[in-house]
Amino acid sequence: MQTLTANLHLLMSAFYRPDINGRHKIILESRAFPSDHFAVESQLRHHGLSPETSMITVQSPFSQDNVLSTYDIMSVISTNAADTALILLPGIQYYTGQLLDIPVITAFAHKHGIFVIWDLAHAVGNVPLSLHAWDVDAAAWCTYKYLNGGPGCIGGLFVHERNSLVSKTITDANPGEGYTNRLAGWWGNDKSTRFAMANKFHPVVGAAGFQLSNPSVLDITSLSASLEVFQLAGGVKELRKKSLKLTGFLEELLNGMSEEDRAMFRIITPSDPDQRGAQLSILLEEGLLGGVMTELEKRSVIVDERKPDVIRVAPAPLYNTFGECVAFVEAFSKALETARKTKV
Repeated sequence: MQTLTANLHLLMSAFYRPDINGRHKIILESRAFPSDHFAVESQLRHHGLSPETSMITVQSPFSQDNVLSTYDIMSVISTNAADTALILLPGIQYYTGQLLDIPVITAFAHKHGIFVIWDLAHAVGNVPLSLHAWDVDAAAWCTYKYLNGGPGCIGGLFVHERNSLVSKTITDANPGEGYTNRLAGWWGNDKSTRFAMANKFHPVVGAAGFQLSNPSVLDITSLSASLEVFQLAGGVKELRKKSLKLTGFLEELLNGMSEEDRAMFRIITPSDPDQRGAQLSILLEEGLLGGVMTELEKRSVIVDERKPDVIRVAPAPLYNTFGECVAFVEAFSKALETARKTKV
C-alpha cells in the first residue's frame, strides 16, 4: 500500500497526537534518511509546532561515524520521556548499515509510554523480523531494495492489533467512533460495504484499514513474483544464514587488502554480525568517491554511493556469490589504485 514516506505520514497522522503542554516531541536519529526527516518536520509544522523545539535527534557522543548504541538511544529516550509523543527509528540505518535492537528499544520506549514507529526499508527481506512478537507498535517499509519489487514498487505497513482494533458497535449514527482515527480512503473500508456508495466509513481491522485506494496491479504483480522466489529459497531466515557468511567473507577480504589500499578507506558498519544486515558501508578518503565510482562502473560493478564519501556494498544472498565478493574486492583495489594516481 502506497510508498514508504506516504505510509509513514499515514502512521503519524493516526498515532502522533501532540499536546504542547505535555507530550509533543518526536525522536529520530540525527542522520535519518532525508525523506524521514522531512516527513517528521512537516508533521510537526502541520500541528503548528517547530522542529527546533519538538524534534529530538539521537547522535552518539562516542562514535565518529554515528553508529548508535542501544545505550545512546535509551539515554535520549530517558532524558526526553516526559514530553515525547513518538519515536521514529530505522530497523537498519541506511548510511551506516547498523541493525538496531528493535525489541529492546521498543520495550524501553513502552516503559515510558511512548509510541514507536519503525522504518524497515533496509531491514525487510534482509534480516528476519518478528514484529508482533517484539510488540512493535507500527512499521512501514518499501519493497524495492532487498525484496526486489522494482523502483517505486508498492510499500508495506504493519500496525499492531491493539492499535488497529475496530469496535463491533460501530454504527452509521456514530461513524467516527469505535476505531483509531486515521486518514482514510475507500480501500480501507470493509469489503461488504465498500461498493454500497453510502459514504459511511466502516474500517477494516488491522493495517488493511489504513489503505487508501486501489493499488497498482503492476506493482502487486512485480512484488508477488519476487516473494515467490523468496519462498522457493526457503524464506528470509534461510537466506540470512547465507547472508552472514557472504558479508563476513566480504569484510574479511576488505580487511585483507594491501596497506596502501587500506589507508584509503575504512568500514563504518559494525563488525558484529548481529548488528548489521547484508550491507557494508565503506568510508573513502575525502575526494575519492567520484573517481572510485567511475572506475567501478567501468568494471561493471554496481554498488551505491552516499555523499560525501560512502559507498554501500551489499552482497544479496538470493543471487550474489562468494566469487562475486572476490571479484568486487579486486575491482575495488584497481579503482583505488586509479583514484590514487589521479589524486596525486
